[in-house]
Amino acid sequence: MARTAGYGAEQLLVAREEMRYDFGGARWRLPRDREALAWIFSQFLYGEVTGIQCGHWLYRAPDLEAAQFFAQQSVEEMAHVQQFVRLLDRLGERPRPAHPLVRFLSTSFMGASFPEHTCLEMAAGEGFVLMVFYALIDTIEDDAIRRVLEAAVVQEERHVSFGEQRTARAIAERPELAPQLLGLSLVALASVRQLARRVPRFLPSEHEVMRHLPAFLEKTCAVSELRLRRMGVLREPLAEMSWIRKAGLAGWGSFRHAVRTLSPSGKRLTDTYLTDPQIQRPVPPTGVFPAS
Repeated sequence: MARTAGYGAEQLLVAREEMRYDFGGARWRLPRDREALAWIFSQFLYGEVTGIQCGHWLYRAPDLEAAQFFAQQSVEEMAHVQQFVRLLDRLGERPRPAHPLVRFLSTSFMGASFPEHTCLEMAAGEGFVLMVFYALIDTIEDDAIRRVLEAAVVQEERHVSFGEQRTARAIAERPELAPQLLGLSLVALASVRQLARRVPRFLPSEHEVMRHLPAFLEKTCAVSELRLRRMGVLREPLAEMSWIRKAGLAGWGSFRHAVRTLSPSGKRLTDTYLTDPQIQRPVPPTGVFPAS
């Protein structure tokens, strides 16, 4: 997988330190917080199971680089499933059902085109996940749990980095995509805010970590906005946009998403591979094997 080595923490458009939130020493502690952590890990478990969607994008990959990445990502996501099962075992808890909004963001809101996928699911969606991973690493006292999350973070950073870079590339090639992707991103941000408002039904709002939820939510949304700007999707601060314009963008993005969902198009890699940059390379002299 050498060709995907250019994606990772060092290439993230928003660095880890920019994504971190200071919880002021607040901690999740075991065994006190066993049930709360079980609910949190159950949401991640569902998200990792959606790694099966990598198969959808492997089938529709626009080039060999993307296909190779999705093939590797699917293996990583399935490995994460087992990691979260082991974390639940460590807590002595069974998995809980995923919240409907988690299901919506992870599955129902699945991209209808490759740029939608890289922007919404990888850069933005896994960007949300990455911020929560960082937050858990900073607040969970249990060393064994933190080690598992740190290992998963390395791969999540690669996924976000791929999404950021491929979205930025798509916008550079087709600037007209920006309004649609921005509109869908606004829908995703609204859904994340709605999810945060419902979390206290499942987690103790008076908990020392949970008391930071409103400020952490604002930090998360600010980071998402920063990522959108650095990818070229957003050209001005959201605070300077009227609600009418935001609603119009959200409506347009949702309409285009629905049209693409109902009328999928595009050629498969098996139709285009001969023109792929990895195939169209200089021919070496006869008998000379190029470096791999």
